[in-house]
Amino acid sequence: MTESEKQTELQPLSAPDWRPEPEALSNDGTATSSSGSENLKGNSIHKREVWANKIDFLLACIGFSVGLGNVWRFPFLCYRNGGGAFLIPYFISVLLGGIPTFFLEVSLGQFMSEGGIGTWKISPLFQGIGFACTVIVFLLNCEYNIILTWAFYYLFSSFTSTLPWSHGANEWNSPQCHYEAANPMKQNETGNQSAGFSFTNSALSNLTKAGSSLATIAANVSMNTSGMTTEKPAVCDPVTEFWERKVLQLSSGVDHPGAIKWDLALCLLLAWIVVYFCIWKGIKSSGKVMYFTATSPYILMFVLLIRGVTLDGATEGIKFYLFPDFEKLKDPQVWVDAGTQIFFSYSISLGTLTALGSYNKFHHNCYRDSVIFATVNSFTSILAGLVIFSVLGFMAKAQGVSVEDVAESGPGLAFIAYPTAVAQMPVAPLWSVLFFAMVILLGLDSQFVGVEGFVTACVDMYPTFLRRGKRKEIFIGIVCIICFFIGLSMVTEGGMYVFQLFDYYSASRIVLVVAFFECIVVAYIYGVNRFYDNIEMMLGFKINPWMKISWLILTPVFTMTIFILGAVSYSELEYKRKTLTYQYPDWAIGIGWCMCVISVIWIPIIVIKRMVQAKGSIAARFFATTKPRLRRHQLRQGEDLSKVNIVDDDREETLTPTPDEAPPSYNSVLLSNSIDIAKMQNVQSGDVNV
Repeated sequence: MTESEKQTELQPLSAPDWRPEPEALSNDGTATSSSGSENLKGNSIHKREVWANKIDFLLACIGFSVGLGNVWRFPFLCYRNGGGAFLIPYFISVLLGGIPTFFLEVSLGQFMSEGGIGTWKISPLFQGIGFACTVIVFLLNCEYNIILTWAFYYLFSSFTSTLPWSHGANEWNSPQCHYEAANPMKQNETGNQSAGFSFTNSALSNLTKAGSSLATIAANVSMNTSGMTTEKPAVCDPVTEFWERKVLQLSSGVDHPGAIKWDLALCLLLAWIVVYFCIWKGIKSSGKVMYFTATSPYILMFVLLIRGVTLDGATEGIKFYLFPDFEKLKDPQVWVDAGTQIFFSYSISLGTLTALGSYNKFHHNCYRDSVIFATVNSFTSILAGLVIFSVLGFMAKAQGVSVEDVAESGPGLAFIAYPTAVAQMPVAPLWSVLFFAMVILLGLDSQFVGVEGFVTACVDMYPTFLRRGKRKEIFIGIVCIICFFIGLSMVTEGGMYVFQLFDYYSASRIVLVVAFFECIVVAYIYGVNRFYDNIEMMLGFKINPWMKISWLILTPVFTMTIFILGAVSYSELEYKRKTLTYQYPDWAIGIGWCMCVISVIWIPIIVIKRMVQAKGSIAARFFATTKPRLRRHQLRQGEDLSKVNIVDDDREETLTPTPDEAPPSYNSVLLSNSIDIAKMQNVQSGDVNV
């Protein structure tokens, strides 16, 4: 490079007005030069994508919020934690943790225009946060598609004149159901009123399979076999039996995986094929898909709610859901579940939000979209809960038990309560097909974000390699294939036990630790006032100080408190079915802890690696490794250049000007955390896109 070229490269550093011209910004908000663009074209490196329209980003977020976490996980946690009592810690968690952390990640992605790993170039010493998020989202992707697999199975099973779970005369049903189907009048004699497909006489428990004879035993007898404990008398429930005996074909435990269920394996393969072809062409094509998938699930939810509230007993279920039991608030587990649910449904600490935000243009109003997203997300959770609990109330009255005892407390709740609802509707197979089609569509939205978040993080690490030709499409295919083979372990006869391990350990409480470090790094290492200035650069206006207070104090304290409460109230994983509780062996618990630690351990690993590679004293190494790597358009007016590594956009090299190279007006120590951006905006042309 000639001397004149070097001077040209460093010319913006000496400009009295440190503000990039609008034409210097590329589509994704990064500064480029014409020579750099020609170089990229010559090497056939694709430009980084941006959302085609402003509404695409909002719809992508809303499409993700209308996910299986709202329909399956939220009602499950309400059910486990006493119904309405769960709503109080839930909304407190939204204010203290959900909205502040959601906006933090989205705005970070938009500011840096990079995915989950590259975003943390704002403080390279703590880039392990990005690696931790990427590992978590990879494990979650393997688990999440299993739920879509079950939905596909139910969808295909619905193409029949009579739903297979609406009666007990199938080959997989228990002797109880066979007896009831053969003796419908006997059902009335025993006092069972279960809408035609279950009896619950408290004196009747299990039937002996050999000989298919009715055995009357005490309801409180317990049986310990292969780690299972019978807690309640067995009843005839074709919906639950279809789930456990036909779909899952549950084995006796995690140490008995059994054979792969090839019908589920094919559904899993189909799920990954659909995911691949929805995202292989990037966010512009997948964004268009969400115009349909983000809105259509609400139609069926309202239809199911109308049908649910008209069922006999629905009022009791809704009362159990809406009226809180304040005694439950004394249980730390309720608060732990509320905090982890917010982080799960908002996709916090997974790197997916930074990926979505990174595809925004630099001046997009992500603050407005974050508030809308949070509102829609919480509304959807409450709506799904109403649908679920109206059906649970009907089931409770039909079986003569309380709402608390009516359905199993686990991932199968959505595959028991919802099928029961559609089975009571006229033209049940049609409703079933429509319902599970919607479940698949809303689940795909969430899966898109997860896979895209992981892929974006990897592609942004190696853009010159993975953005050439068809390499990104090939890489996405490889990721889907790897996740498919990992998922095969969850479609065996013991697959549900493996699924529970993934769900309980890989992406539960550990996201709270990651969120804690995110807030600490942005607020105290990078500087909360500096980041507030960066946000004002992007949005063109100052945002509410609530976010600053949250990042500095409230959110770190909240996340650490919830994590500590979870550690204190920690109990080893159990799989609770309607009649049985399975205790996991120690070696399985050990594997679960490995899945938990394998993500967060990257934070200290990267810290140690960066400190060892740096030179000088401990203080000098810390200062050098925490200096943000920013492009020119990301610098504020009056930035202290001694505290920043400036990244050249063409060569991705770091240009750190010496005091002699920097303008004299910038050589003195500047207040990098305090600047009046309004003065800079007064000299701008006024074309900032808010």
